[in-house]
Amino acid sequence: MSKKIVRISESQIPERLRGKRSLLLRKIARFGINISGWTIKGRVPDEERIVIIAAPHTSNWDFVLAMLAIFGLNIKLRWLGKHSIFKPGFKIFFKWLGGIPVYRDNPSNLIENVVKIVKKEKSIVIAMTPEGTRKRVKRWKTGFLRIAKQTHSKILLISIDAPTKSIEIGKIFNPTGNSEDDLAFIQKYYSSFRGINHQKS
Repeated sequence: MSKKIVRISESQIPERLRGKRSLLLRKIARFGINISGWTIKGRVPDEERIVIIAAPHTSNWDFVLAMLAIFGLNIKLRWLGKHSIFKPGFKIFFKWLGGIPVYRDNPSNLIENVVKIVKKEKSIVIAMTPEGTRKRVKRWKTGFLRIAKQTHSKILLISIDAPTKSIEIGKIFNPTGNSEDDLAFIQKYYSSFRGINHQKS
């Protein structure tokens, strides 16, 4: 008898970082992950505050996959997205999904807002894509380092790898204090993974 493949499980999230989503929503999301053939590997560490950086971000399908993973894992998570997707008629929906709009012309205000959100929660996860775009970029943004520092959060590396159809929950990254060195290390770490749109990885 073949062993059943477990592609996603709430047990991958520590209890204090679990959300309060309905059982039906969680089951639908897990069903979506299962039929897609993707697998969530690893376990989120039991930390009070975590800043997740997920890469490579190369396709609009990343968002769909991320929402299925977030709801299926039932993780208490807020995510940063460019303000242009928070259009009238969609704004309430995206905020319900956990979205926080990013206005690139005022990054300091974004960090202040995130700090306020984190202070209101006893335990929380904030997620973002360090590239800041689906296009290939040479240098990633360092906002996640500042947010992690100001919210006293741990940085968790999560990778998307299309060839193996897996989302890998990596290890905690401890910044050295040198943003350039930290960014170089992280970009090198992600260089071995390939996104859904390979040409932009």
